[in-house]
Amino acid sequence: MIARSAIDQSGHAARGTYRFPGDRHEISNMDETTDSAPDPEPRGGAERAFAPAPAKTCVGGRREPLPWHRPKEAEDDPLARDRVLAILQDPSYRLADEDVDFLARNDLRGLRLQLDYYKAELQLEQHGVEHTIVVFGSTRIAEPAAARRALRLLKAQSGEPPGTGPDKGAQHGRRIAIAERIQAKSHYYDVARELGQRIAQAGEGPADTRIMVMTGGGPGIMEAANRGAFDAGAKSIGLNIALPHEQYPNPYITPELCLRFHYFALRKLHFMMRARALVAFPGGYGTFDELFETLTLIQTRKINPVPVVLVGEAYWRRAFDVDFLVDEGVIAAEDRDLFWYAESAAEIWDGIVQWHRDNGTPLYPPEASGAAPVPE
Repeated sequence: MIARSAIDQSGHAARGTYRFPGDRHEISNMDETTDSAPDPEPRGGAERAFAPAPAKTCVGGRREPLPWHRPKEAEDDPLARDRVLAILQDPSYRLADEDVDFLARNDLRGLRLQLDYYKAELQLEQHGVEHTIVVFGSTRIAEPAAARRALRLLKAQSGEPPGTGPDKGAQHGRRIAIAERIQAKSHYYDVARELGQRIAQAGEGPADTRIMVMTGGGPGIMEAANRGAFDAGAKSIGLNIALPHEQYPNPYITPELCLRFHYFALRKLHFMMRARALVAFPGGYGTFDELFETLTLIQTRKINPVPVVLVGEAYWRRAFDVDFLVDEGVIAAEDRDLFWYAESAAEIWDGIVQWHRDNGTPLYPPEASGAAPVPE
């Protein structure tokens, strides 16, 4: 790097604005200001050995600049200044870890996978996150007031929506029917919010990071779970994903625990690494993806079994016909017992606590000192 005694920089080394010194006097004055105090005289007489003063750090600089601290003099080559500037501004001169285009190359996918993993892992470790309850569900299930408002606005629109064509009225009727079904499921928002509160208040209270709420960071059911922890004064985690279109995290995630991933695979890895339970509310493809991967990992014993709770039995029995799969012989009967259904926050939480007690893996084990177990 060319020192500031030769080129004043503003911004990135490859993208900034550069000012070359006007003359030698400017460099000379700058060098003089960085000179250290004269070396002290040896103590105890000339015969006593004396260690020289420590060399200055990079911040302090050198008393005598090295040759590369200055660009080539213009009087030796009038075009040298422009050539050096072109070199500094070329992408090839950027440091590798600051070159976004370089890091985005297909060849470096493995490195990006590592970065996706390590950034989240180190952040979670730094904040003392030990275990989590992972909550998933549809981003479209809004809180009851918002669902009622959306339905009311649809019904207030003209029976003949904007546009022409014989099927426009039918399309509008279908939108109303879907809005009615979303409103009917909006109570799950309240269930997820209460569950977030229960998790946050368990153990030793909101400051206890041994078990924390973790969601995908989006709106709907995930917002509700983060919001419940927020209501209780506890931190909670959101693992968001970078998508081609603009999106926003929900506002109830703890800022330093809202992490964004480039790869779905690494995001799902972090969902499972600390999970003590997976709670799946009614949802779509994303919810099914997480649910079925978890069930597969448990079925194959790639991970130790954890509780899997499907909230809303009527929805899940229609969306996921496990009895049909057993009858067809594509899964074993015992795989039907890898999950159970629940309707309320109390049923969800009490079931998770009981499962871990029966499994010999209490959520809040007593300390090694023999202290009494913390109430769950």
